[in-house]
Amino acid sequence: MKNKNKETQTIRTQAARTEFREHSVPLYLTSSFTFESAEQGRALFADELEGNIYSRFSNPNTSEFIEKMCVLEGAEDGFAFASGMAAVFTGFGALLQAGDHILASRSVFGSSHQLLTRVLPKWGITSTYADAARPEEWESLIQENTKMIFIETPSNPQLELIDLEWLGKLARKHNIIFSVDNCFATPYLQTPIQYGADLVIHSATKYIDGQGRVLGGVIVGRKDLISEIRFFSRHTGPALSPFNAWILSKSLETLPVRMDRHCSSALALAQHLDTHLEMESVLYPMLPSHPQHELAKKQMTQGGGIVTFVVKGGYERAQKFMDALQIASKTANLGDTRTTVTHPASMTHSKLTPNERAAVGIFDGLIRISVGLENINDIIGDIEQALTASA
Repeated sequence: MKNKNKETQTIRTQAARTEFREHSVPLYLTSSFTFESAEQGRALFADELEGNIYSRFSNPNTSEFIEKMCVLEGAEDGFAFASGMAAVFTGFGALLQAGDHILASRSVFGSSHQLLTRVLPKWGITSTYADAARPEEWESLIQENTKMIFIETPSNPQLELIDLEWLGKLARKHNIIFSVDNCFATPYLQTPIQYGADLVIHSATKYIDGQGRVLGGVIVGRKDLISEIRFFSRHTGPALSPFNAWILSKSLETLPVRMDRHCSSALALAQHLDTHLEMESVLYPMLPSHPQHELAKKQMTQGGGIVTFVVKGGYERAQKFMDALQIASKTANLGDTRTTVTHPASMTHSKLTPNERAAVGIFDGLIRISVGLENINDIIGDIEQALTASA
């Protein structure tokens, strides 16, 4: 299927059909797998044969999900995890050691920030933040012991973009692992590997699932790096469950259709709010007013399903606005069929200090909207009535 479009490959990539001739892949709810002989068991454990041994290592459902993600991202190999943060942590833990240094984009998810600033230092792994708005400073922040560059683009929740092609060249110049959290864009809108990324990470809980049902994470990328990640994961146990893998693999079959709707509705909402009198600012990559609009057009096919805005009135107004919503759900999750609304300063990024939040543009009045698949007129109407009620 090498000559087929990725959308077709994703739908048609399946685990091997069993003797029951099923059309949809069955669930393989088993903790372990049997051996046809003692010799086969020996050969499997010796890595002389490929095959399933134990579902902490691999499972047909998990393998199918990984294969589909590799098709979409253009990756050589991958490994799936119980959550997105398990994937992020393993991407660090498997490839770094005491004395190593990470150069990271300043705008990262709150839990990623906690890993970089509180967890990894316990094992002698340090990090430095670089500002996406100042690319001229990045090279000067690379140290002799810098082993990885880790970024999000677009970032959570400020939708800050980083030039993947430029950063890929910088990483290659210094022989540094280049790791990209591609959760917001999904592989349908952006494929970092084509610009030089070595690893791509997803919280599959978000758009990959798309319906707010299961947790999951995945890393895909260079085969040699994934080999290290697989070894680490095999012995530390963050593996994705077969049931969740089955759900996520089926979800990928509708990813393009869902993302087209998310993106068109998010753009419509962003355009509606862009000149709204109750807004201090509105951010969406495909708005001409976005400071990195030209970069968005270069490396993304569409702008994604997230719209971020700062409402006038600060913290108190933001809280009243959220409480006045009648359709949109108040939750920390995103990428759902249902529109969800989050107040990062008091929720997803609340563990950051006020100075840390200010440094990455998380203001008290900032609201993150994950635009769902409802009729966009209903969503705009709900936001309008909440703005009126909270004034």
